[in-house]
Amino acid sequence: MKLIICEKPSVGMAIASALGIETKNDGYMESEDFLVSWCIGHLAELSQPSCYGSEYEKWSLETLPILPETWQLTISKDKEKQFNILKKLLFRNDVTEVINACDAGREGELIFRFVMEKADCKKPVKRLWISSMEEGAIRKGFENLKDGKDYDSLYRSALCRAKADWLVGINATRLFSLLYNHTLNVGRVQSPTLKMLVDRNEAITNFKKEKYYHVRLALGDAEAVSEKFSDKEEAEKVAKACKGKSTVCTSLTSEKKEALPPKLFDLTALQKEANRIFGYTAKQTLDLAQSLYEKKLLTYPRTDSNYLTDDMEETAETVIHTLLSKFSFMQGVKLIPEVTGLLNSKKVSDYYAVIPTMELEKTELSLLPESEQNILFLAGARLLMACATSHIYETVTAVFSCENHTFTAKGKTVLSSGWKEIETLFLMSLKEKQNKEDEKELPAFCEGESFDNFMIKVTEHGTLPPKAYTESTLLSSMERAGNKETTEDAERKGLGTPATRASIIEKIIKAGFVIRKGKQLIPTKDGINLISVLPETLTSPLLTAEWENELSRIAKGEADADSFMEKIEAMTKDLIENADAEKAKAELFKEEKTVIGLCPRCQSPVYEGKKNYYCSNRDC
Repeated sequence: MKLIICEKPSVGMAIASALGIETKNDGYMESEDFLVSWCIGHLAELSQPSCYGSEYEKWSLETLPILPETWQLTISKDKEKQFNILKKLLFRNDVTEVINACDAGREGELIFRFVMEKADCKKPVKRLWISSMEEGAIRKGFENLKDGKDYDSLYRSALCRAKADWLVGINATRLFSLLYNHTLNVGRVQSPTLKMLVDRNEAITNFKKEKYYHVRLALGDAEAVSEKFSDKEEAEKVAKACKGKSTVCTSLTSEKKEALPPKLFDLTALQKEANRIFGYTAKQTLDLAQSLYEKKLLTYPRTDSNYLTDDMEETAETVIHTLLSKFSFMQGVKLIPEVTGLLNSKKVSDYYAVIPTMELEKTELSLLPESEQNILFLAGARLLMACATSHIYETVTAVFSCENHTFTAKGKTVLSSGWKEIETLFLMSLKEKQNKEDEKELPAFCEGESFDNFMIKVTEHGTLPPKAYTESTLLSSMERAGNKETTEDAERKGLGTPATRASIIEKIIKAGFVIRKGKQLIPTKDGINLISVLPETLTSPLLTAEWENELSRIAKGEADADSFMEKIEAMTKDLIENADAEKAKAELFKEEKTVIGLCPRCQSPVYEGKKNYYCSNRDC
């Protein structure tokens, strides 16, 4: 008898269905050859500080840093029943082998290993590693089970991530909360993410608008524009000099350009596009994609790959053919898919890009919730665009001279729409407004051609402040964090992983350090103050990006887990030793009282107390 352990009940049901396991019991399913059971997310987790000694129950500076010598695991009370079911199954006499069918990745590996460790089970383990919940993919995965030991390095990486987050999170949160007399959640990844938002907010706040001016000549259906003038009088002087004069086309240059088709979606790219088009948060997109995955309609979403493996040519062609028949906006569009450009096994890490599955063909898409339809259509449209031809266009630049002043007109001619046609049709099907092209097609100018009696005007403009982060732009920045300073051969750059970025954003919002304002993410006063008091080691995107890269190398067996943890412990000790309690400004995080009105006697602010209203001026 083999026991299959999944990450969630829904995955357990899908695997049971694929293997023909029908007998249902409390917390598991059974057949002659298999038992299928499941965790409920993280069943076992690293224990809280109080488990390591009663002195850690109360928060105090004297007990820091907390550095467990032997780490312990705890089962949360609401999950004890399912853990006990799993433990009983693990120690059944007829169970000779355990199959790890948790999600194929770092966290899935951790969830399974923690259960085995907490149950103290030493039975042989095999690993199921799949990227699709289609029955064919599940059965194929069971035909190609790997030895559980092949994933020991992945587990070491996951364990290092969990311990590092615990050490930095627990110690730094207690330290700064005690110093500033206010609960301040500090995290290995969330603090550098918050720093990005605070830095952007500061740049917007300190921005000083500067005016500038252009002189514009109306030449038939085109407009030729001067350079920027910071002084309005200077621009008007040029306009006056050119008024009533002739202007001559002194040069005409054209350049043929190619915009390559976009790559397939990894999770971060899918989250960015879903935020931009539908306004979904990163977490909403991940949850919707996970639901579609469990419904067998989408491949595994927690991926950082933009390619399919070399053996997926036939699969991709079948899915594309299905999409062409299912998507009404593609009716009448001639698309000869070029699939080979989507295939590259060398660029696929744990799992391939996010695409719809072949299950699409027998699914009535209109029965899905609208939000799930949107994500599925988005992934499908991206697959169609990725296999289309390049967008070819020609840019034309015409330069004019008038009274020794230069004016430029720019235009663009589309030679072949390519993948852009599919993008336009897809967005139109969503009733999405199209971005107007900046450059129109220019009239056929000739070098030496002159113009008289043209209209001339001076226009005023203002420099624009940086834009506040949206989830889409923040995800891009998290993905690129530390890129400039990181070596080219770094395995993984950026803050967090595709699978964790959504939860990081949610954490800093839940902690009250950031608020959502429409699509924008704005740091609060507490968020700004927190970044002002944290040392650079906790807010540097580069340092955290380096750690993420190191964790990736540990997963590949290229770096040592013990030396990574030694660095984290040293940093934690250093943090506590260098904390200066006397310099801490507790008033930074004092709750601001709401002013009810002004005192009729002295005009000072009036506040609401527990039992009455009172004047803030004690002498009044």
